[in-house]
Amino acid sequence: MMIGVVKGSVVSTNKSETLTGLKLLVVAPLDLDTMQQKGSPLVAIDAVGAGEGEVVMCCSGSSSRQTAFTDGKPSDLAIIAIIDSIDLGGERVFEKYGSK
Repeated sequence: MMIGVVKGSVVSTNKSETLTGLKLLVVAPLDLDTMQQKGSPLVAIDAVGAGEGEVVMCCSGSSSRQTAFTDGKPSDLAIIAIIDSIDLGGERVFEKYGSK
């Protein structure tokens, strides 16, 4: 699994019929030690109603096709959770509703 931040959305009027009605979001992977962007942004199917700026958990590969929204869809990355907080080594490194 990967932790990332939603940077934007993707709109496509011409796509595979199996993607109709699905929200596509741009997710930038985060380094958990620094909470800074690490790597290139990717497109993910949103299975939980995430929005821009939210920190999310994603799964990839065949695991990304195991949600009610992505079952049988051509998915390689799915957002499966919106993160409220992250604790590492007894220290809070991310808090959705406040500062660390």
